[in-house]
Amino acid sequence: MITIGIVDDHSLIVSGLAHMLSDETDCPILFTAGSGKQLMAELECQLPDVLLLDIELPDRNGIELCAAILKQHPALPIIALTNHDEVVYVKKMMRSGARGYLLKGTDKYNLLNAIRTVYEGQQFLDRQIERAILEQTISGKRTSVAIKLTKRENEILTLIANEYSNQEIADKLFLSVRTVESHRHSLNQKLNIKTAAGLVKEALLRGLI
Repeated sequence: MITIGIVDDHSLIVSGLAHMLSDETDCPILFTAGSGKQLMAELECQLPDVLLLDIELPDRNGIELCAAILKQHPALPIIALTNHDEVVYVKKMMRSGARGYLLKGTDKYNLLNAIRTVYEGQQFLDRQIERAILEQTISGKRTSVAIKLTKRENEILTLIANEYSNQEIADKLFLSVRTVESHRHSLNQKLNIKTAAGLVKEALLRGLI
């Protein structure tokens, strides 16, 4: 028997996972949690055999939370459960100690395979993630299936790469400086980057420019 802990703040996701596991008597759900705080409280009382952990939680980043959990429970197998299919997220989660990486659109067979694989001490990657990593290895570029830029974001990103200032971009595209700043913030969020140099480097690696 493999007991399961589920950490996700979306009730539909939790319900879907519970439904997929409902017929599996050897994989009962021990608990569900909707936040990092709730999870840590649960772990003080009971420890599952496998933990399904969302990357985006309302009170804490799942990548940091994964590392924190494993400091207290180093043998706990954790599977990242997320909509992020970019290789950069996979690497961060695996470096934080996760044994598996699973996309939320997964089917029952894939879910059970992931659970049983990490429980046995092995690593598991969603097939889509394996393809993305292979493509990156071959091309030298980071793949980005989930990241989609708007036409305006693409225009601004190209101008940033050509060292245009916010004011120059605003003048060229007939926008306000505040609008340009808003688009830059959106780009930084999508690419998980804080600086202009890092933004350009990341965009180049991903083949966006």
